[in-house]
Amino acid sequence: MSEAAKVGIVVPFSWSFRGGVVEHARRQAETLLAHRVDARLLIGYDPPDAVTRLIHSRRAREDALPPYAIPLGRSVPVPANGSRACIVLAPTAIRDLRRTLERESFDIVHVHDPYAPLLSVLAVATASCPVVITCHASDSARLYPFGRLLFKPILSRIDYRLAVSEEARASAEPYLGQPFEVIPNGVGLPVRATPDGRLHQVLFVGRNDTRKGLDVLLRAWPRVRAKTGARLRLVGVEPAEARRLLRRLGAVGDGVEAVGPVSDSDLHAELSSAKILAAPSIGRESFGMVLAEAFACATPVVASQIRGYAEVVLPGTGTLVPPGNPEALATGLIELLENEQLRQALGRSARVAAESRYAWSAVVGRLVEIYDSLLVMREGGHAGHVASSHHGAKRAPLRFHPDERT
Repeated sequence: MSEAAKVGIVVPFSWSFRGGVVEHARRQAETLLAHRVDARLLIGYDPPDAVTRLIHSRRAREDALPPYAIPLGRSVPVPANGSRACIVLAPTAIRDLRRTLERESFDIVHVHDPYAPLLSVLAVATASCPVVITCHASDSARLYPFGRLLFKPILSRIDYRLAVSEEARASAEPYLGQPFEVIPNGVGLPVRATPDGRLHQVLFVGRNDTRKGLDVLLRAWPRVRAKTGARLRLVGVEPAEARRLLRRLGAVGDGVEAVGPVSDSDLHAELSSAKILAAPSIGRESFGMVLAEAFACATPVVASQIRGYAEVVLPGTGTLVPPGNPEALATGLIELLENEQLRQALGRSARVAAESRYAWSAVVGRLVEIYDSLLVMREGGHAGHVASSHHGAKRAPLRFHPDERT
């Protein structure tokens, strides 16, 4: 190779609204850059103006678009998999993505959620370099069948298939071919995290989407509050939104505080000060990034026993309870709040799990191996998906750009 490797990471959603895929891709780009790989994030962007406020009911994030990100148009909220995704559908995004791919001359294009319009599908169809995909969705009854019906011709352009969990792999494989390799979501690891010295409170992190099960938690909360005196903080839920939901449920909001979206540093602070993370989702979760983020902060979880979560919450890191069951959720929370020795033991094990399974350094290390193998194949004039048996093959080192970040 005569030039250093350059990776374009394509996300079909908007940077302006936090979500699992957006945060995954952001961390991916930042960790690649920290390892001196020249990475760019190709993503939607909704500036904080009147048009964004008109289109979106959600509050946009306040941090600026990072210098490694290339904005490719506004998004609109679209119902997707039990939630609402902010997907880039502006016609100008087609032109902007094509121009970006031509201008940047990427050596690898890494596409997240490849069947999602417009950016992901177009990137797979038009990239002139090896294409890696990562699938995040769980049990997507519409996206994958509809995507295969419309976009089957682009499948041959995919050189390497990844999924963030076995649940995501099983959902994608019938519609996107095989083989798939599972590489979990990565999380940032605070330098030091211990489960002791916590405030007497439970944390919920997520939007008020049906699948997140916030209504289940609010129905369970009066019993938890009466038994333990703990407080509940809702991160990602606006105060007015929480009040409306409590009224609709006829639930008592004593000890409940909603704080809306928070920054990364504030989220780590919240996770590091709470005794437990409650994750009451009722389904359609392929992984549960917030669970791994809690583990990184040595915070045990009480989570629903759904397929995506069960892959993350292994024995000794938290408690799994039946989904949609307020009584079971309340019992799980009360048991940990009243057993400090067990709670701290679970927190310590959770931190070890985060270090061994979800550290971004390990995740990106594997990605670099995959990128390198594809570049070696391209130099040799070969095409097609690199089988997972290539782990032991001899590779030329991936060349990095000098650190020119600003």
